[in-house]
Amino acid sequence: MTGLTLQHGQAGLPTPNSTRSFWHREPSETLLGHRTTERLPATADVVIVGSGITGTFAARELAAGGRRVLLLEAREACWGATGRNGGHCQPGVWNNNPNIARFELATFDFINDLVTYNDIQCDWEVVGGIHPFYSQEVLDAAEKQMKNLQRHPDLKDKAVLVDKDELGRYRVPDAIGAIYQPNAAKCWPYKLVAWVLERLLRDHSADEFNLQTNTPVTHLQPAGSSWIVHTARGQVAAKNVLLASNAYTPYLLPKMASVIVPVRGQVCALQPPEGATPLPHSYVWLSNNTDDYLIHYLIQRGSEDRGASSSSVDFLIFGGERLAVAGGQEGIYRDDELDPVIGQHLHHGLHSAIKLRPPKEDEESELRASYEWTGIMGFSRDSHPWVGPVPAGLGGVEDTPGLWVSAGYTGHGMPVAARCGVAVAEMILGREGGVELPEEFVVSEKRAEAARLMTLPRTMMDKLKMLAD
Repeated sequence: MTGLTLQHGQAGLPTPNSTRSFWHREPSETLLGHRTTERLPATADVVIVGSGITGTFAARELAAGGRRVLLLEAREACWGATGRNGGHCQPGVWNNNPNIARFELATFDFINDLVTYNDIQCDWEVVGGIHPFYSQEVLDAAEKQMKNLQRHPDLKDKAVLVDKDELGRYRVPDAIGAIYQPNAAKCWPYKLVAWVLERLLRDHSADEFNLQTNTPVTHLQPAGSSWIVHTARGQVAAKNVLLASNAYTPYLLPKMASVIVPVRGQVCALQPPEGATPLPHSYVWLSNNTDDYLIHYLIQRGSEDRGASSSSVDFLIFGGERLAVAGGQEGIYRDDELDPVIGQHLHHGLHSAIKLRPPKEDEESELRASYEWTGIMGFSRDSHPWVGPVPAGLGGVEDTPGLWVSAGYTGHGMPVAARCGVAVAEMILGREGGVELPEEFVVSEKRAEAARLMTLPRTMMDKLKMLAD
């Protein structure tokens, strides 16, 4: 389907030459350029489009369920959002509805158990997360949410208010308040996904699991009871097709452009200042300006991390600042360039937010970036992922079932995407009693009609007002 005219804000195909992500500096030799077979198979039980965390965990579930799985990736394996994020996994507890908080906590436990049991060398380390506040309005709203949380015995200890005299100990002395969440980890997301893909290739024959990189899907065509998946290398027929393509989903389903918007994020690996002491936690905070829905996220990784390679040195992985430029990078699907204005804000962004040096020592106003990259997030207009069968109103075909989607994580995929992938795989398998999705995640035309009328959240107050308990 060459020569496609994109709608305003609709994503095109992933760019062939992307910025260099920190997480891709140690790529899997097995996965680079991997094609399980020289040619595409003519048929498969399930074709999955996208090899990030969603597609990979869905493939794992489907292959274990006896389905013949073909996994297609436009670029190298895990070269999209999962391979370009901030390297942390923190469930939202205080800032979510309870049912979604429980789903995210269960996803955190699922990944933690998988990594621990298999000793996956992906630098996973549970460090706890700090949410400092620099605006009284947001702090007041957070305190109200924390009171609501006390009504849920299973959740109330998963987020706690930090005493004001403890803010310095948590390295945020200039904050006016903070929340601590014990369930937060830092990790090397590419290595987690690479481990799963390598095991799938090792444990299954080419007929059972087939990975084809550098094979972008250009068109989907219903044909009787099957779907024809078109690529530049040929066509594949399958009863089921799963789009695990996040922001790029509307390229294949243009009707979903009204509910999933590509948004470019920028991240850098900063060199800590001389004399800095390691940060004990991960951090998520907002701009001092409450008119911005400007989330910053920060972890520190280095040679002391469990499972880190011997060549590791200290880096501060810091992302955010997209609203430093007009348009907030919304509607941009290319990750092959950096925005210099956002880069400058990131280089200066830690000076007034986090204490890196000992208490009485001045902070550096600017830090040098050793790596800097962009990635494309799929922002959902109602802030929730879209998981399940695709209805006709969003691009499905009533007479040809078998088209599925799991996408639109709004920059918060690590605590949800793995089990969203498992959940949609269980739907394809016809299995009941497995992962229970929050009702807010389920795809429907009614939900889409409501979402089309929404604008992307711009303030934390907007986000908190959407919560209903």
